[in-house]
Parts: sequence; C-alpha cells; structure tokens
Amino acid sequence: MKNILLIVLFTCFTTSTVCAQKKEQLQEINITWAKFYKAFETLDYTLMAEIHSEDLIRVSGGRRIIGYDTYINNYKTSFERDKNAGQTSHISLRFFERLSNDDTASERGVYKLVRNKGTNKEQAYYGQFHVLFKKIDGEWKITMDYDSSEGGTIDESSYNKAYAIDDLDKFSN
Repeated sequence: MKNILLIVLFTCFTTSTVCAQKKEQLQEINITWAKFYKAFETLDYTLMAEIHSEDLIRVSGGRRIIGYDTYINNYKTSFERDKNAGQTSHISLRFFERLSNDDTASERGVYKLVRNKGTNKEQAYYGQFHVLFKKIDGEWKITMDYDSSEGGTIDESSYNKAYAIDDLDKFSN
C-alpha cells in the first residue's frame, strides 16, 4: 500500500510539472516565432538560420529527414527565388498544444502559408506541425521541426479550431 501511495504521489507531481508552464516562457518562445514570421514576410533566410539549432532535425511529412545545413540552404534558395519572381509569403500559426519547462518546449498546431496575399495569384497552404525547442544560451531555438498535410486533410477549418499564438492563457498555469 505504501508503494502504491508513493507511485501515485510521484505520478501526480511529475505530471503537473510536465504540463505546467509559465506565461513568461510562452512569451519568450513567441519571440522566436516572431522571427519565424518575419523570415517569411521578408524572405530572409538568415532569420531562419538564427532561430534553429545547428543540431536541427527536420522531418517533412513522411517524405524525408534533413539537417540544419540542408534546411537553411533550401530556404536560402527558395526565398531568393521568390524575391526574384516577386512572390510573397505570409505564415501564421495556431496551436492545440504548448508545453514547456525551463529549457525545453513542445508545440503542436496548424500553420497557414499564404503566397501572394491579396493578389489574383493568392494561394493558401495548410499543414500540421510539431516543433521541439531547447533554450540555448538564453534563447529558444528550434531543435526538431515536423510538418505534414496529413494526407491533405488539414485545411482552414483545422486552422480555425486551434488557438491563436497570443492566446497564452489557454496554455499557461
């Protein structure tokens, strides 16, 4: 009986520690997300390089796994191509899970990428993401980034069901 009580207490303690995060942590993580948004808005691959760990693992919806150098070089190429073609990109995120502790965070949600917003060439793309962060030298860096369209099932409705990036009360204690 004593062992069962200890297991229950241990489980309760560790579960509340894992699930609880401070609003301040989410605000700090949102600084990294703001740079992510800015990278797409300005087509600046150096911002992407800045917010990702050099130990990055990038998984693209069941198709491939790449590392930091390939990932950043892909953004360099695509952002330069878009600039030269006069293309624009606007990305936004909505969340259904945001977990963090002092140095690690896991965030899952839905992204919406709008190309050529406000033009007759406007196109919207959706996907589900799961990102892991580590706090490195005082800054939150993305260490793992997974996304998928889930077989084309992620759409505007999925996006709208998730919570806004600034809806911190939903995820903080």
